Amino acid sequence: MSTFTIFLALIIIVAFLLIVVIMVQNPKGGGLSSSFGGGGQQVGGVQKTGDFLDKSTWTLATLLLVLILLSNITIMDGSGISESRVFEGDEEIETNIPAPIQAPVDPETDNN
Repeated sequence: MSTFTIFLALIIIVAFLLIVVIMVQNPKGGGLSSSFGGGGQQVGGVQKTGDFLDKSTWTLATLLLVLILLSNITIMDGSGISESRVFEGDEEIETNIPAPIQAPVDPETDNN
C-alpha cells in the first residue's frame, strides 16, 4: 500500500466528516442544538454547540487542505507507483498524424 493511497483514504474520510459537520449546522439556530433540547433545558446550549461546529468545520477544512498538499508531495517525490508514461519519462509518446488530404485536380480548370 503506497503512501499516496493512505493519503487518499484519509482525504475521503475527512471530506465525508466535513460534509456531515456542515450539513448538521443550521444558520437560523435550529441545528444540532435544537435536537438536544428538551422543553426549556438544553444539553450544550446554542452558543456552545455553534462554537463546537464552527471550530470543527475550520479544523476539518484545514486538515483536508494539509492532506491534499501532502499527497501532492508524495506524487512529486516519486515514491508512489506511476502507471502513466508521462510520469515515467522513459519513453516518448508516439503521435500519429495522418498525411494531409490532396484535393482532386479538375483537368478542365488546369492551366498547365
